[in-house]
Amino acid sequence: MNALKVWLAMGLLLCSGWAGAQAQAADADWRYRVQPGDTLLTLTEDWLSAPRSWRDLQKLNRVADPLRLMPGRTLRMPVAWLKREASVAEAVFVKGDVQRLRDAASEALASGATLRSGDRLRTGAQASASLRFADGSRLLIPPQSDVTLEQLLVLGRGAIPAVRLRVDKGGADNRVAPNPQRVPLYELRTPHANLGVRGTEFRVQTTEGATRMQVISGAVHADGLGADVATGQGLLAEGGSLRVTPLLPAPDLTALPRTAERLPLRLSWGASPAGAVAWRAQLFPKGDFDRLLLDARVAEPVAAWAEARELADGDYTLRLRGIDARGHEGAAADADVHLQARPEPPFIQAPAQGAVSYNGAMALAWTRNTAAPDVRLQIARDAEFKDLALQPPPIDSASYEAKLPDGAYHWRIASVEAGGRAGPFSDPQRFEIQPPPPAPPPAEPEISGDQLKLRWRADAGVVRYELEWAKAATFDGPDLQRIATDKPEVVMAKPSWGKYFLRARAFNAAGAAGPWGQTQMIEVPYPRWLWLLPLALIPLL
Repeated sequence: MNALKVWLAMGLLLCSGWAGAQAQAADADWRYRVQPGDTLLTLTEDWLSAPRSWRDLQKLNRVADPLRLMPGRTLRMPVAWLKREASVAEAVFVKGDVQRLRDAASEALASGATLRSGDRLRTGAQASASLRFADGSRLLIPPQSDVTLEQLLVLGRGAIPAVRLRVDKGGADNRVAPNPQRVPLYELRTPHANLGVRGTEFRVQTTEGATRMQVISGAVHADGLGADVATGQGLLAEGGSLRVTPLLPAPDLTALPRTAERLPLRLSWGASPAGAVAWRAQLFPKGDFDRLLLDARVAEPVAAWAEARELADGDYTLRLRGIDARGHEGAAADADVHLQARPEPPFIQAPAQGAVSYNGAMALAWTRNTAAPDVRLQIARDAEFKDLALQPPPIDSASYEAKLPDGAYHWRIASVEAGGRAGPFSDPQRFEIQPPPPAPPPAEPEISGDQLKLRWRADAGVVRYELEWAKAATFDGPDLQRIATDKPEVVMAKPSWGKYFLRARAFNAAGAAGPWGQTQMIEVPYPRWLWLLPLALIPLL
């Protein structure tokens, strides 16, 4: 019950504040400069609503003769006396899922649609809408927002627009046309604050527990504050309190790359200004801030948009604002970015990053872009590709064997359209061509008892050896033996007498095999008793 009383009290407070703002606007005066031929009778007919008459104007402005007015004189006309006619707004730009709720029905909003009082707009993820009011004022509704056009009117002879908005969720970026009469007839309310402006640029963000408002230029009046919120200040309305603080300065975008060649789009900048705990990054067509294309709130100084694949190559503007610990978005920095990501480079298939070849060549392979099947290949000795080692003409295939001297290399590829236009290069990959491990030197056989020992000189960089032992110099047949060892020696059972053939090769730490060494022949002598056997048999003859 106590909680209910608190909520009711807060509701009454907000309603009374809103009523106060309405009364202030109603009591304000519209000041009209008299034109040749004007009379109080014609002005009453053009500007005032019943039951007001020319006598009310005469009394208020102390006019002696209602039929004779001095051109250039200023007359006061209270806003509350003026005629009121329904006005409309135009949706000048719509992107993504934007729903218009009207008379309990919901439909997708389209660019060029006409909006009227009572229309409610909801934007989805990466969706936005820009509206233009009768006086040229603009409203940008960012993603994930819920905004109602509570009132769209024109007062008098169609000269004074009266706009009232409600933001229940998300945000609203407002550019209000200057009002020389200084009558606050552009009003915006949220669950936590009521705002009135005469001609300014300001932003509002509303969450479940608070409203934040930042003034970019001009001033904004907030109910409950003695002084207006001025340029460069932010208002935090939270828990019934209103706090005004300075906004962060604009971020430094000097480190931002001005050309983007990769999709998905990824833009990074220096972590500035001091005091920023997050950033608001927005992408627009170059210089057109009515058409919000991409929006992100990021905790690190980088924005990555997979949705950028929908964007055509061309020129865009990044608008960036730092967000302070109170959640206020500070002054914006703008930087133009050129997107040149197509035709997209192929995907690299081989070799793996850092691969090593030991045969004097490296086999390169990639996918093919169906829209741009030819490939531009560059191989360089340096990561900046200033020292090119190989740059063949465009390649009409998905592979290439690069024969190069021993060394470390960097390579990249780009897709080439039929007309010869090449897209951006892929990310560089590194490979090496190294000489193979040396062939082991000839083995030195040693027969000791029933063992045959083979030894050879060890070479630097060799971690394993492989030997082949056979009765045929072609190293085939059923008696072929393969022996692996990590030492420059082998001990094996002494074979039976006869001729044998032996060869060996070395492997390095990467598993690359060197060439086979020269084939060696080893002859195992007959046993002595076989030579003496005929002599032993003589007495038996």
